[in-house]
Amino acid sequence: MDKFKAIVVDKLNDQIEYGVKKITMDDLSSGDVVIKVMYSSLNYKDMLAVQNHGGVIRNYPMIPGIDLSGVIVSSADSKFKSGDKVLITGFDLGMSHTGGLSEYVRVSEEWIVKLPENMSCKQAMMLGTAGFTAALAIVKLLDNGMSVSNRPEVLITGSTGGVGSIAVQILSVMGFDNINALVRKDYQVELAKELGANKIVRPEDIKTDGKPLKKSSFDFVIDTVGGYVAAELIPQISYGGSMTMCGNAAGIKLDTTVLPFILRGINLFGIDSVKYPIESRSAIWNRFINDWHIFDNLKYNEVILEEVPQVLDQLKQGRHLGRTIVKVSEKI
Repeated sequence: MDKFKAIVVDKLNDQIEYGVKKITMDDLSSGDVVIKVMYSSLNYKDMLAVQNHGGVIRNYPMIPGIDLSGVIVSSADSKFKSGDKVLITGFDLGMSHTGGLSEYVRVSEEWIVKLPENMSCKQAMMLGTAGFTAALAIVKLLDNGMSVSNRPEVLITGSTGGVGSIAVQILSVMGFDNINALVRKDYQVELAKELGANKIVRPEDIKTDGKPLKKSSFDFVIDTVGGYVAAELIPQISYGGSMTMCGNAAGIKLDTTVLPFILRGINLFGIDSVKYPIESRSAIWNRFINDWHIFDNLKYNEVILEEVPQVLDQLKQGRHLGRTIVKVSEKI
């Protein structure tokens, strides 16, 4: 196979360097399935992958990209055949195994999900890891009492980021009418409303001043940032309410007390999309086709491989809104 393009991250003299390079199949990690990548997307973890001490990449050189969609080129497993349209999110992709920001990948068949019928490769990455994570969070809350009929107050943190923006849109199309979007900056307000938020919440609105319990303001919380933001919200969750957690942009420590848990019986659920069982993934992806029709209104930006560094810088600076997908290959 001729050379092809990929984003390659390397560490030289203890400094991270990365950019588009021409590579060969010999530069890819091992696997029993070869996929021509059509689309990938950019996530917070991809930004960390190109930082010194980002904690994502375990060995260099490495191709980042924690998700992808594309077409099977060859497979040693009978489950897949040439021409099948597939997607991958999570596992070790883009961390210890060469990832989706490459025109070709070679992976284990155990990581691959067939695209749902009527979903395109582009649509799959309009959702990507962010959409899959948002879906897991919402399903967890639905399984624990969140219902449109009860008209709960639902709060989404990081509401204009990748996971948060898709979570707002899913809740909106489902018919939830008390969707609270936590935003930090003025320019995020209009986007949050366009996504489907009914109410805007600012950081100063959720401060507890260190009180272990505060007035119940939210029945369910989808938290995408962690740290002090999550700690401020836990004392404000209603009796029997729940919070999901899936990010740490605001920090990895959680400074709270046991009182909301033992006096209000609230639930705190961790959401991990990386190792989610492969046999259960198709059911989640199919909900975007069968139940949650958000593709027509999804906010996204499309770039090519050469434009990836600019977007990752926006993510680092906290200036990135919505989703960015990467068109990796022009044609099958």
